[in-house]
Amino acid sequence: MKTIKIGGVPEHFNLPWHLCMENNKFSDEGLNVIWKDYPEGTGAMCKALRSGELDAAVILTEGITRDIINGNESKIIQCYIASPLIWGIHVAAGSPYKNIKDLEGTTAAISRKGSGSHLMSYVNAQNRNWNMDDLKFEIVNNLEGAIKALEKDRAQYFMWEHFTTKPLVDNKTFRLVADCPTPWPCFVIAARNESIRKDPGRLQLMLEILNSETKDFKLQRNIDVMLSERYQQKLEDIRKWLDLTRWSQEQINEEDLNNVQETLFDLNLVKEKRNYSDLVHTF
Repeated sequence: MKTIKIGGVPEHFNLPWHLCMENNKFSDEGLNVIWKDYPEGTGAMCKALRSGELDAAVILTEGITRDIINGNESKIIQCYIASPLIWGIHVAAGSPYKNIKDLEGTTAAISRKGSGSHLMSYVNAQNRNWNMDDLKFEIVNNLEGAIKALEKDRAQYFMWEHFTTKPLVDNKTFRLVADCPTPWPCFVIAARNESIRKDPGRLQLMLEILNSETKDFKLQRNIDVMLSERYQQKLEDIRKWLDLTRWSQEQINEEDLNNVQETLFDLNLVKEKRNYSDLVHTF
C-alpha cells in the first residue's frame, strides 16, 4: 500500500475525494490516501507542502502559483475545479457599511498572508479601482476568527467562498454586499517536487481514480441531497452551486496560468513571472 498525504479545505468542492476514500476506490488500487482538513485554507497548505507535512494539496490556483514563484518546491499536477470561485464580500449583519463602495479604505479580515482571502482582496481592490496602498488586513486564521473580528470591528469585511458562507448570511451573522469571481479556474492539485520524484506513478494513479469520480459527479443520484446534508447548506443553494461548478480532469492550461501570473505581478504580489514548465508537472 502506497501512502499519499493530501490536504484540502473542509468544503463541498472536495466531496469527490471523500467518496473515493469511503468507497475504497483508492485502497482497492493499493493507495492509502490520508486526507487532512485545512480550515485555514491555502496559506496553511502552502506551509504544509513546504515542510513535507503533505505530499499534495487541493489548493487555490492563485495562492499556490504565488508560493511556487516565491520558492515553494512544488508543482501543479492538475486543474481540479475549472470554473471560477465566487468570493462573497461580507460584513457583520449590523454593520453600517451598506455597499461595496463604503468599504474602500477599511480593514479586510484574512485567514493568513498568502491565502485566497488575502490575494483576492487585492483583486477586488483592483476591480474597484481602489488605492492598493490603502489596503489593511487583520489576520483571523479561519471563519470563526472572521466572525469575531467583524463582530468586534477589528475588521470591516471578509471575503470567503459565497456558498460556504451562505448559512452565516441566512442566520444573520454576516450580510453579503457583493461577489468577486476569480478570473481563472479556482482550484488545482499541487504536489511537492520530492513526492513527484519519489514515486510519480502513485500520484498519477490517484488522479486517474479521482478523475473517474469527478467526471460524472454531478450526475450521481441524489448528490445534491448528500451535499446539502453533509455541508449543512440549503438544497436550493447547493443546486445553484452545482450549476456553476465544473470539475476538471486535465492539466491547467498555459493561458489561464499566465493570467494568474500577470495579475499577481501587476498587483506586486510576486517579483517575477515564471515559465509554464516551472509551475506545472504533467505525467
